[in-house]
Amino acid sequence: MSTPQLKTDSLAFSLLGAARAVAQVREGTALPQALATVFAQTHATPQARGAMQDIAYRTMRRLARAEALVSRLTSKPPTPVLLHALLCCALALVSDPEDDAGDTPYESFTVVDQAVNAAAAERAIAHAKGMVNAVLRRFLRERGTLLPQVLRQPEVEWNYPAWWIDATQAAYPADWQSILRIGNGAPPLTLRVNRRKTTVTDYMNTLAANQLNAAQVGPDAVRLIRPVPVAQIPGFAEGLASVQDAAAQLAAPLLDLHDGMRVLDACAAPGGKSGHILECADVDLTALDSDPKRLARVDDNLQRLQLAATLKTGDAGRTGWWDGKPFDRILADVPCTASGIVRRHPDIRWLRRSDDAARLATVSARILDNLWQMLRPDGKLLFVTCSIWPQESEMQAADFATRHRATRLEAPGQLLPAASAEQDHDGLYYALFQKTAA
Repeated sequence: MSTPQLKTDSLAFSLLGAARAVAQVREGTALPQALATVFAQTHATPQARGAMQDIAYRTMRRLARAEALVSRLTSKPPTPVLLHALLCCALALVSDPEDDAGDTPYESFTVVDQAVNAAAAERAIAHAKGMVNAVLRRFLRERGTLLPQVLRQPEVEWNYPAWWIDATQAAYPADWQSILRIGNGAPPLTLRVNRRKTTVTDYMNTLAANQLNAAQVGPDAVRLIRPVPVAQIPGFAEGLASVQDAAAQLAAPLLDLHDGMRVLDACAAPGGKSGHILECADVDLTALDSDPKRLARVDDNLQRLQLAATLKTGDAGRTGWWDGKPFDRILADVPCTASGIVRRHPDIRWLRRSDDAARLATVSARILDNLWQMLRPDGKLLFVTCSIWPQESEMQAADFATRHRATRLEAPGQLLPAASAEQDHDGLYYALFQKTAA
């Protein structure tokens, strides 16, 4: 699927690659997987990959507006889906009111010219290059009229499916607008400082020495003011720091870990919490995940940190992988809709359905019930989700406590997404349970 007639450093090449990824998302593929496929098929350079990813993520955060504009600017839905996706990518780059403030790195007429080149280079849509030119130029002429028209629709104004907007408003009547708004922003790059190897103060000085401004946003959490590629993070390869959201960094300390404990990190991939657990105490850690490929990422993370755990492939909702020895602590970061991390994964809103929360709550309940039998008397289980829906979080925790007569200990509960200078984190939920001694 390579496009030799396009230079790999051109915007046209990146637009076409992003469009291919967006088209896959609209057909049900998660954006990271879609991009990985495009990268492999196009043999893109690192610079082109970065541009494709940037355009694709921008498009996900503006997809409802882009699709509404396509509908207004065309007499019938453009086909094939790649053509529709290319128009959406181009419109996402030129249709934001913040563009005039420098939010996009591309001039509008450059985007139009390069989108036409992208269409011309792809056999399946080359016939529509004239239409691409006409649609985009018409938008630039009529932008002042078209944008107010489409923004009257709530789905376009907020860039979420209607059911998502309704669910957020119902759950958080006072906060729903800020939750949706934060979900449309770019996520911060937050690091977890490895206290086994350095201190937060020393690491902040290291960042400053490398001309990287940062702010402390948690006990071990440091947020870079301007994100940089992982390869440019000082000491990352040596394990001085790991990329982890500030809210996710609360998990390991809540477990109340002590040296020598037997600990289970269920649903462990990609391994951020496993690494933090081992940084906090010398424990016998089992990292479990149902996907061997994702489990390999846990291994990679632990090797970088020079830490060790027992890695097991298995279903946290079943016992086939368990050796029968009880655990002192269990971290259950269960499957959920991921509605609390939508700014990191903006495609989630377009892939989820309104009944997913109920379906996934049933799955996570089975996992929690199964893990509870593996916990020793007086042991603690930490229930975590990256969801903001009560059905997956507080309602789940309350039902679990009732079923098992579990003692609830102090925990943060629902953390709503925050994006301020003092607090900048995803929307996670925490409930901590202790098993009554026999």
